[in-house]
Amino acid sequence: MTQYIQNFIKFRPLLKELVTRDIKTKYRRSVLGVLWTLLNPLLMMIILSIVFSNLFRFQIENYPLYILSGQLIYNFFSEGTSRSMSAVIDNASLIKKVYIPKYLFAFSRILSSFINLMASFCALIIVMIFTDARLYYTTILAIIPIFLLTVFATGIGLILAAVAVKFRDMIHLYGVLLVALNYLAPIIYPMGILPGKINFLVRLNPITQVLNVFREVVIYGQLPSAGSVLYSLVMAVIALVVGLYVFYKNQDNFILNL
Repeated sequence: MTQYIQNFIKFRPLLKELVTRDIKTKYRRSVLGVLWTLLNPLLMMIILSIVFSNLFRFQIENYPLYILSGQLIYNFFSEGTSRSMSAVIDNASLIKKVYIPKYLFAFSRILSSFINLMASFCALIIVMIFTDARLYYTTILAIIPIFLLTVFATGIGLILAAVAVKFRDMIHLYGVLLVALNYLAPIIYPMGILPGKINFLVRLNPITQVLNVFREVVIYGQLPSAGSVLYSLVMAVIALVVGLYVFYKNQDNFILNL
């Protein structure tokens, strides 16, 4: 374990460069640049709130904030894991030339998505201020669901990165799975409208539990549910352990499939 920590510290400057490169690449030749990190969730919130509040008339107080918080959590997981999946493949030329801990490429994608998440979180706070929504002291506890989601996304990202090197079809298949995941989490709808079996299935989704905790502390000013936090913690640890194991067992064969 000490060796792995020392190795991480040694390559930390490289990790910083990878994260910086990922952010610059994403917004290259964009007029507004990183401002899209703020504008994108705001524009999506406006569109979705107009469509769904009139189409389904959900009885949710401050529905735009409800949607924005859901988009914030889901987009981070979706972007982080999707970009992590192709991290090793995208850096094949560098991997073939010099030794670099390969997990750094996947982890850098998670970190760059995390920076986008923080910018989107600022957008959420701005919306709360302009809509006269109450800012609770519990907002500071948002670090709990965000941290748990980051750990969970890192584990899933490592698994996807390892699998995608050998099975490139996973890149296309995962896009379909993300669509399903989008509807298996209460991003645009309240849990109360779901029938029993579907409600139970949606609650099993780790994204649902993280999202519930996030909304509790930020929007509703409540202390996080112990059950949701515990479930999210268990799923995050399992995902990270499995991700590290799968990545470690397959990383020596990456060069054969790049």
